[in-house]
Amino acid sequence: MATASARRRLREQPIGATIALTIVGYALVFGTFLLDLPIYPDLTPDQVTMFTHAIAVINAVTTVFIVAGWYWIRVGEVEKHRKAMISAFAFIVLFLVTYLTRVGGGDGEKQIVAPALETLAYQIMLGIHIILSIVAVPVVLYALILGLTHTPSELRNTSHAKIGRIAAASWVVSLVLGVVTYLLLNHVYTYEFAIVVAPLI
Repeated sequence: MATASARRRLREQPIGATIALTIVGYALVFGTFLLDLPIYPDLTPDQVTMFTHAIAVINAVTTVFIVAGWYWIRVGEVEKHRKAMISAFAFIVLFLVTYLTRVGGGDGEKQIVAPALETLAYQIMLGIHIILSIVAVPVVLYALILGLTHTPSELRNTSHAKIGRIAAASWVVSLVLGVVTYLLLNHVYTYEFAIVVAPLI
């Protein structure tokens, strides 16, 4: 009964639910960055690196699910699309937990050691990745809420398809850039640890 009531509220007020969930998500992230929350385990540099590798794998898997979901909706496989996008969202929640644990439990940030031009390219890609990650949150949540609370026929009368395209595009670009910057930082070039307030990758 409670589940049906919650679903009905989400269905009737998708924008309000999107705003509320977005605020919660932003609060978790910025709270972890700006406050010394005593909820994370202390991580060694080696453990921070392990979490970084795990985050890259999660992002790569999420990208595969999004691209598959995008393909399946274009060929009319609605149920496969739905499962792929729900799976992608589940992995992004896993990413959030892993990322916040790494940020909240680590004492340092990896900073790339590379020639000036490559460092600039890395920083630009990292900046775009971070901006798109922030911007994608509300559109992804809105598309997801619509998809979970409406039938396929009902979705035709909503903005799900339009918002979904924006969400998927921004999400994929952000994830791909995240993986690329991970590869540059951890495998193509080298890095050094620096003690900072807000680790980024």
